[in-house]
Amino acid sequence: MTQILGGHLVGKYLKEVEKVDTVFCISGGHIEAILDSFTQYNIRTIDVRHEQAAAMMAHAWSVYTGTPGVCLVTAGPGFTNAVTGIANAFLDNAPLVVLSGRHPLRDDLKGALQEMNQMDVVKPITKWAATCYDTKRIPEYLSMAFRYAVEGRPGPVFLELPPDILNRKIPVEKAPTPARIRRKYTVHPDDADLKQAAEVINNAKKPLFIGGSGVGLSCCSMALGRFIDKSGIPFILMNYGRGEMPDNHPLSLWDCGNVGVQLGITQADVIVAVGFRFNWLLQSGAIIPPATKIVRIDIDPHEIDRNRVADAGLVGDASSVLAQLTPFINRGDHSEWIETLRNASMAFIGSELKARETPSSPIHPIRLVAQIQKFVGDNGIYVIDGGDTQYFGLVGFTSKEKAGVMATAAGLLGCLGTGIPFAMAAKLARPDKKVLLLNGDGSFGFNSMEFDTMVRHNIPVVCVVNNDQAWGMIKHSQELSIGTDRLQCCELGVRPYHAMVEGLGGYGELVTKDEDIIPALKRAFESGKPACINVLTDPTVTSPATPLFYQSLKMD
Repeated sequence: MTQILGGHLVGKYLKEVEKVDTVFCISGGHIEAILDSFTQYNIRTIDVRHEQAAAMMAHAWSVYTGTPGVCLVTAGPGFTNAVTGIANAFLDNAPLVVLSGRHPLRDDLKGALQEMNQMDVVKPITKWAATCYDTKRIPEYLSMAFRYAVEGRPGPVFLELPPDILNRKIPVEKAPTPARIRRKYTVHPDDADLKQAAEVINNAKKPLFIGGSGVGLSCCSMALGRFIDKSGIPFILMNYGRGEMPDNHPLSLWDCGNVGVQLGITQADVIVAVGFRFNWLLQSGAIIPPATKIVRIDIDPHEIDRNRVADAGLVGDASSVLAQLTPFINRGDHSEWIETLRNASMAFIGSELKARETPSSPIHPIRLVAQIQKFVGDNGIYVIDGGDTQYFGLVGFTSKEKAGVMATAAGLLGCLGTGIPFAMAAKLARPDKKVLLLNGDGSFGFNSMEFDTMVRHNIPVVCVVNNDQAWGMIKHSQELSIGTDRLQCCELGVRPYHAMVEGLGGYGELVTKDEDIIPALKRAFESGKPACINVLTDPTVTSPATPLFYQSLKMD
């Protein structure tokens, strides 16, 4: 009777059932048997320098591939290092599968190495969390983990695997491998509800469509395209929804920047919100005028009336619901409304548009973004990490790619440091694409040692540091609130981040002049190495997002 190690059941299931070919991890004694299974079953491991990066890379892998990302962490500090990444995935609804070691079962309450109650820490930030206590049930538990991660509203799951069960051999017949089961189901709204939503939309004079991560997670580009083309509604796609339709689509408002979004929200008579939360960015819905009618579509019924009662609500997967709704929609033409929005937006962002086209010394951040866009083009993948940096990248980059412009700190956790891991995952998932990471100098510091990971695993991401020598959004917020003479913990100074990357085996270059931006980018991409272009930018520039951030923190 053939024997198999418990840890090898993990690799066997991942490879044979879920077709997992890449796992993000760091080594550890408690998980040695699982790591060995990856060798046995030819699963690629990307071993990082901090478990936070492993969780974040697995999160991003789910976005860029459409399949759950898997990370493996060891017990105790390995687990706690990953908690930030797990929490970020939970608030972003990303289907992340976290496999974790723990102390041996036999040593419970004995003061074992790295003994801690991991389950009570992780339960509030996962869809599902469990400990497997029986070797023969490892495949069963893995099957449950993957189902919970993807079914319904997706999210992270956590499976704890003690070394007692991983290092035990059992007959392979005692641990049957479950078949991969993915039940495709959709909630079909009543025809009465579909007609009600369509009536609101068909009667709109100034409608606006806002699509969020739910649009991207449902992969609804075809259904969305038919709905937009028939209705003629101007749209903005945000978060993981961006890229389901091209940024340069005639009805997209990304050419109007953040101002176009704000004007559209405050002047629209109907807002169709799909897979998009009314969170702090919309002042929890308060920015929307009371007279504006709301149509909401979401896979989670609790979101339909959250922070604002909807005039029409449709529960279900975005792609399915849009396909069901479109036949009830009248063919529309809102060109006059769109022209009004664009003209009004251009009046507000004229100085920003001029800054994009005008060389300056020191370099304006939006000019830096414009030069990057000019070189990389619409077929690249852009990842943005930072505060003010995030604003300039979001309004300045455009892409035709799915999730082609990703602002990693734009989620509810507002998690800085995600940029480097997300960019690495993007390059691994789509190796044929140029991947450009725009990083604030503050957020660069969280996971900058992952350039070592890039070098070891040949992941040639090009990172441009928007180096304003500060935690820019915090600095400018403090200037607004407590004054320039009382700044605290927000200034960083000029640091040679490019030299650090060179020291790790990558390509690095310092840029201080406008005319050197594009040549430096060319050299970085041609190097074929992980690269850092450290660009000194104007430290006095404040993005329009900073006052919004400042206002969100003010007390009544």
